[in-house]
Amino acid sequence: MTGQEPQAGEGTRSGFVALLGAPNAGKSTLVNRLVGAKVSIVTHKVQTTRAIVRGIATHGNAQIVLVDTPGIFRPRRRLDQAMVTTAWGGAKDADIVLVLVDAERGLKGDAETLLDNLAGVRQPRILVLNKIDRVNREALLALAAEANARVPFERTFMVSALTGSGCDDILGYLAAHLPAGPWYYPEDQISDLPMRQLAAEITREKLYLRLHQELPYSSHVETEKWEEKKDGSVRIEQVVYVERDSQKKIVLGEKGATIKAIGSAARKEIAEILEQKVHLFLFVKVRENWGDDPERYREMGLDFPR
Repeated sequence: MTGQEPQAGEGTRSGFVALLGAPNAGKSTLVNRLVGAKVSIVTHKVQTTRAIVRGIATHGNAQIVLVDTPGIFRPRRRLDQAMVTTAWGGAKDADIVLVLVDAERGLKGDAETLLDNLAGVRQPRILVLNKIDRVNREALLALAAEANARVPFERTFMVSALTGSGCDDILGYLAAHLPAGPWYYPEDQISDLPMRQLAAEITREKLYLRLHQELPYSSHVETEKWEEKKDGSVRIEQVVYVERDSQKKIVLGEKGATIKAIGSAARKEIAEILEQKVHLFLFVKVRENWGDDPERYREMGLDFPR
C-alpha cells in the first residue's frame, strides 16, 4: 500500500488498520491519540477528513499503520461519493478494520448505514465505542450488545479518544494480531502524508474552526510554494479556494482580519511540527465548481466519480 520496500526486522509485526465510522465519530482524534502526534486534522465540522490519511504507531515490536478514512454517510454530491468510495476502499486493503461508533449517538443515522454495509468487509472487524466518558455503563453495555447482535465483531473496546482512556488496550491488541513481518516505514516516521499536504490540511482545519457556521463545506486549501531559506526558516504560500465571491469575503473578513487570524494559528502549528521558523502567506481565490474538477480530486488522493 505504500510503494516502499519494508524494512528488515526480526520478530517484528506490521500491517494496516483501517478506521471506519460515521462523520464526527472521532476517527481522526483516535488516530492522533494512537500515533501520539497530530497526523490528521480534527474539527467539529462533519466530513473534515476527505482522503486517506495514514498515521504510523509503534507498539513494542509492531508497527501499526492506521488508515484514517473519510466518514461513512449517505452521499449526496460528487465529492461525497468520492469520499465514501475511498473509505470503503481503505477497508478492503487493510489487515484489520476498526469500526468506530459514537457511544453518545448510538446506532442510528450514518452509524446504522455503516453497520448495514459491513457484511462485505472480510477482514477481522473490531468494534470501538468512543466517547464513553459521556455515557453511563449500562447504556454502553446495551449498545455493545446491540451492535454485536447485528454484526459479529472479533472484539469490542470502549474508549475515549479525547482523554486516551482505553486506547493502550487497542494498541496492545493490534500489535499482537497484525501479521508477522518487517516494518513498512522508518522507525521515527509518524505519517506518510507529505509535509506540503499536511501543512495545507492544518490551514484547512483552522479555516473550519474559525468559520464553522459561515463557511460552506466546499472550500479547499493547496500549498503552492515551499521554499527552504538559508537561515533555516521555510516560506510557504497557500491558496484557499472557495466557490463564490461572497465566500471569499467571509474568509478575508473585515480588513483581512479573519484570514490573518487563520494564518497565524496555522503558522504556529506548522512551525511546531517542522521545528523551524515558518513564514506563511495565504491567498484566497474563487474557483467556481471546483467540486466538479477531476484535478482537484487527484490532488486530494480521491478517484473522480464519473
